Amino acid sequence: MKNRKIIASCMLALSLVGCTGFEAGNGGYTTAGGAGGAAVGALAGQIIGKDTKGTVIGTAGGAAVGAVIGNIFDRQEKELKTKLKGSGVEVERTGQGEIKLVAPENITFDTNSSIIKPKFEDLLDKVAEVLQKYPDSDIIVSGHTDSTGNDSINEPLSRNRASSVSSYLISKGVKSSRITSVGYGSRQPIASNSTEAGRAQNRRVEIKVVAREQQ
Repeated sequence: MKNRKIIASCMLALSLVGCTGFEAGNGGYTTAGGAGGAAVGALAGQIIGKDTKGTVIGTAGGAAVGAVIGNIFDRQEKELKTKLKGSGVEVERTGQGEIKLVAPENITFDTNSSIIKPKFEDLLDKVAEVLQKYPDSDIIVSGHTDSTGNDSINEPLSRNRASSVSSYLISKGVKSSRITSVGYGSRQPIASNSTEAGRAQNRRVEIKVVAREQQ
């Protein structure tokens, strides 16, 4: 009886991998998610089951979960890149279940302002559309400045900008429970602040989409 349950569990998990791991647009299977999930599942199975049977079930189940997450984020990444192509917003896959959007200041806000530019509102409309289509993730909106000025100016400016973006996404139907906003001021530069080009890169808003299982 126990053996039949084990086999059934494995077959169910493996069938989920087969159904969800295929990405038609990319012409193949999403293997990274399955492999990562399998490793986690195997460890969990060994700890919980304390035997090889538990490891087998954990491996298969973990692979299924990883494949599901990987497939969903593959499609979400593709849609975001299509909708934001040529906009100046960078779409970067930073993990199996993580996508980061980077929007520079020249398309987001005027200098020292936290009022969203109309052009950026149009782009956020497209982002909100995708986020609503894939609801099983959380969103972290972060504001960043260059090192010009001081923390008493940069910190609140970055917070207000992140809050403005978060509020706009919520107004377009994204659930507020999914969104966290934070301002980092000049504490997380991605380029040198010694040049104008570098400072321009540092003045940005990031929108990170994270699978709940990844947090």
